[in-house]
Amino acid sequence: MKRITLIVGHYGSGKTEFSVNHVINLKKQYDKVAILDMDIANPYFRSRERQEFLEDMGITIHFNSFGYDITEDLPAISACMKAPLENKDYMVVADVGGDNAGARVLNQFKKYFVDESDCEMLIVVNANRPETDTLEGALYHIQTIQAETGLKVKGLISNTHLLRETKVEDILKGYQLCRDISRETGIPITYTTCVEKLVPELEKAKAEQGLDDMVIYPIKLYMRPTWLDRK
Repeated sequence: MKRITLIVGHYGSGKTEFSVNHVINLKKQYDKVAILDMDIANPYFRSRERQEFLEDMGITIHFNSFGYDITEDLPAISACMKAPLENKDYMVVADVGGDNAGARVLNQFKKYFVDESDCEMLIVVNANRPETDTLEGALYHIQTIQAETGLKVKGLISNTHLLRETKVEDILKGYQLCRDISRETGIPITYTTCVEKLVPELEKAKAEQGLDDMVIYPIKLYMRPTWLDRK
């Protein structure tokens, strides 16, 4: 695991949900953990919306230059994001905007990301999203994000879902797409996400189908909570 993890992908692929889950899991292992909300392209479902929740857990969160107020949607990135990037004591997760347009913000801080021993860029793939539901579409997004940032994608996060209607069949479909992407590009599948209640069923399917290389990553839906999730 690298100290800095950049999470990129197509709009609506589930980057923020994964980023929040990932930073919470990191907090269980490391004392100093930060999440950088670098999404200035999409005004919905951003990690900054869970600011109080994350800070109560001892997780540092940085977003735009103005704080979480009426100016929160201005496309401005705070210079304070440099602090955890420069402090080697911090594990950092960057929740980046969608597509190559959203990933462009990484260029402002690129000097922190070029050391591959310290940083890796992972791409979230959701086979139920338009434009990434085929091999060709997914490859296009990988290529354009890499071209925009000058950084290489080092891992795939298979994150195919239908929110609370997700079935194991959806997860397996997304995993097969990621296997095709991996064969085409040589990029390994780092994680396959799965909501916690489906993990036993997915584990069973993994064993039955001989998917030994699948790394299941249990997640909670922090960005779309309901009263049922709070039980």
